[in-house]
Amino acid sequence: MLDPLLLSQVRPSDWVSPTPARLYDLVVLGGGTAGLVSAVGAAGLGARVALVERAYLGGDCLMTGCIPSKALLRSARAVDEGRRAGSVGVPTVSTVDFAAVMAHVHARQASLAPHDSAERLRGLGVHVFFGDAAFSGRRTLLVDERTLRFRRAVIATGTRAAVPDIPGLDSVPYLTNESVFNVTACPKHLVVLGGGPVGCELAQAFALLGSRVTLIETAPRILPKEDPDASAVLATKLADCGVKIRTSARVDKISPASGGALLSLGSEAITCDQLLIATGRRPNVEGLNLDRAGVRLGDHGVDVDDHLRTANRRIFAAGDICSPLRFTHAADAAARIVVRNALFFGRQRVSRLVVPRCVYTSPEIAHVGVEAAASSSDVKVITVPLADVDRPVVDDEREGFVRVYHIGGRLVGATVVAPHAGEVIGLLGLCIQQGTTLSDLSSTIFPYPTVAEALRKAGDSYRREGLTPSLGAWLTRYFGLLRWD
Repeated sequence: MLDPLLLSQVRPSDWVSPTPARLYDLVVLGGGTAGLVSAVGAAGLGARVALVERAYLGGDCLMTGCIPSKALLRSARAVDEGRRAGSVGVPTVSTVDFAAVMAHVHARQASLAPHDSAERLRGLGVHVFFGDAAFSGRRTLLVDERTLRFRRAVIATGTRAAVPDIPGLDSVPYLTNESVFNVTACPKHLVVLGGGPVGCELAQAFALLGSRVTLIETAPRILPKEDPDASAVLATKLADCGVKIRTSARVDKISPASGGALLSLGSEAITCDQLLIATGRRPNVEGLNLDRAGVRLGDHGVDVDDHLRTANRRIFAAGDICSPLRFTHAADAAARIVVRNALFFGRQRVSRLVVPRCVYTSPEIAHVGVEAAASSSDVKVITVPLADVDRPVVDDEREGFVRVYHIGGRLVGATVVAPHAGEVIGLLGLCIQQGTTLSDLSSTIFPYPTVAEALRKAGDSYRREGLTPSLGAWLTRYFGLLRWD
């Protein structure tokens, strides 16, 4: 059940939709990150804006994604710190009150909801409509029998959990990211289907909070899209937290069982009282009547060009609905592009964005730039293990590394596996965007001791590579001459 304070802000029960304007400069479909940034940005510039949301303002980020999951992970991290405190001379015993943990999660959602609230949007001049929306033409939208006419529109309806086609799945109750944060009792045995970011984060959290957890992934390793070494570090950590990992495993059938579900994996059977589906996302396009608006679907949902424009030049799309980069920060950046391109005839390109990503497990796994697997022979790699950096050694958190990819010394990518890696990866994204070199990093002064000091060490390593045998011999002769007297 959703928190009443939260609901009063993101879907007020007494909300009265405004009388539609004769013409809107921008109509926004969807009240998640991309929709909210588009609406607030456009209204702030003086445009007449309408926003339509069929469920709750805030979207996945506030309601079922970033905010609740990171609040849950914060509680889990506290358990992990207590569990490992003996290694730094402070033995502790952690007792988890699962109901209190979930109350903490809901309280954090409610505390952040005012920023996404209907009242705030109204105060900024945005007309907010709750209801189902469908295009009725290339420049019109129907919302519960109300017609909204627009000069431009942006589709930002996001995605939902993709449910795999497993025989028998529909015969058992299961959780997704949309329902898992409403659990009030800690599962005795939680089975997680999917070893991507969501699956790994929630598997670790529930294991630390007291569940027996089994994580099932069809690929040969968890986090198959991340650096293999990063995946291996996390796999070791998850096992240490009590997560049983099954890779290269496929569920053939699911059947009801006493108090839960029975999963058949070949000759093996696994029973659980809670099943969590974390096998990807599916775009929310049903019921929008995109064909009436002249909007086509593509590989990732709504088909857009590099300027985020659909086949209908008056309609744009932003966020998860059209992008393979399904992150809140990517949706925010895309929405800013839409505001420029849709309202001011801009030519901003989404392909020019440098978008970092982060898996918020412990340790965090963050990446930006060139993919190691797709790199050319021109891309060189330098890796600094955390065990070679003083701060992780002092903190007893040495499992991980900082890995940079460069072409002739110019930074083109990085992977960071470390506590708070997400705080470091944004800096590296800026470095890539600004053409920073490893020599620049070598000459940068970082506070000591910090994890970020690994960046200077990577720069130092690159400079040492330039010390060739011939240069070394020349320097030996040079200093020999200076010592002559």
